[in-house]
Amino acid sequence: MSEIILMSDPLVAAIPVRECGERLVDVRSAGPLLVDVRAQEAADAFAYLREGVLERLLTAQTMLPQGLRLLYVEGYRPPSLQRRYFEEYTSQLRGERPEWSDEQLHTTASRYVSPPAIAPHSAGAAVDLTLADADGRELDLGTRMNADPEESEGTCYTDADNISHQARANRKSLGAALAAAGLVNYPTEWWHWSFGDRYWALATRAPAARYGPRDPD
Repeated sequence: MSEIILMSDPLVAAIPVRECGERLVDVRSAGPLLVDVRAQEAADAFAYLREGVLERLLTAQTMLPQGLRLLYVEGYRPPSLQRRYFEEYTSQLRGERPEWSDEQLHTTASRYVSPPAIAPHSAGAAVDLTLADADGRELDLGTRMNADPEESEGTCYTDADNISHQARANRKSLGAALAAAGLVNYPTEWWHWSFGDRYWALATRAPAARYGPRDPD
């Protein structure tokens, strides 16, 4: 895609889902991945991904430059939690922009939180992650993870140019490995990558998504 297509775009919702039935698996049993617990919740849903997504993360790990490791932060997000996040951020925007229409709020919110009906996280298809060094120390990628566009002044966008040379190099290393393994990035969030969801299907011109939103097992 040559321009940024937001999750709220009708093109995304129009992608059909041909659910393959692949199970959710716990990434903590995968071995080499570093798993951060900042997004952990009572049900431990954060640590689960579809098998095909996890396989590709493990492949991406092998493609990183020596001394770098993937640092996994969040994967599966139950639809109820996704809905709460979307509503909370929309409410925040409404407070800041009371003159905006519901449509403007919905579109703007989707830069940062996917609309619940099509959210890749709720399909177990998306992962939020960053890079760490060989000792597990998180590297600088220009913003904190999950910094919204307002807070970060747009530097959360993957191709933002107002970040340091080192942060840009780190984003390039992360993106090269994940893209080579078959994942696609949501361009407003450098940390968000997915495989098998509607956004992935649109980006890769696949005829359908492999994974649709699902409730916890």
